[in-house]
Amino acid sequence: MKLPDLVLIVTTASTALMSGFFYAYSISVSPGLSKVPDKAFIETMQNINREVQNPFFFSCFFGTLILLPLSAILFRDDPVMVSLLSTGSLLYILGVFGTTVLFNVPLNNYLAGCDPETATEENITAVRQHFESKWTSRNHIRSICSFISLLASIVACVVKHA
Repeated sequence: MKLPDLVLIVTTASTALMSGFFYAYSISVSPGLSKVPDKAFIETMQNINREVQNPFFFSCFFGTLILLPLSAILFRDDPVMVSLLSTGSLLYILGVFGTTVLFNVPLNNYLAGCDPETATEENITAVRQHFESKWTSRNHIRSICSFISLLASIVACVVKHA
């Protein structure tokens, strides 16, 4: 197996992991959390936001950011492959990474500023109202964009080996 093929396989696997991660939030984590009381919501999201900062998540999140464009470069002599992988790259860079950096991380930082043990009930409710719908809608964008990136990568695998 040649290096570009191996990179494409790893790229597709990493993109699939990220797509599944965001999809799971969209269809189960966020809907489940929407049903808990405000204080429990804040505490749970704060815990999730701390725990997600680990080498496993970062290796896939940033790895996909690097691997998708690298795959496009490695297949630069094949216009169809370049088109598919560049599309996947653009969607991941803008729709996943960009959305995360510009919206989700600042919202997470905002949420981290709330101490549910000392905040008033009104403050906790206000923090949740400011955070939840914005964060969830941005996660849906990440879910959709990462899924389309995954589809582009899968189609590239099929095209390459057809």
